[in-house]
Amino acid sequence: MGFFKDKVTIDDELMERARAHVERVGFASVREFVQYCIDKEITASGGAPDGDEMHLERLRGLGYIE
Repeated sequence: MGFFKDKVTIDDELMERARAHVERVGFASVREFVQYCIDKEITASGGAPDGDEMHLERLRGLGYIE
């Protein structure tokens, strides 16, 4: 986690949908779900940095990605 924290504003309706999804599928928090989604999108587009393989392996081990 970085020293400085960025904040993102999410529409209230989308946040409620995210909370409901998190409860349904078992993420620990909306934050964890959002981080997963961002990582998945970046990885899918080939943007994962070389040094990030350990992070990807951790997600695979948790069953979040294949």
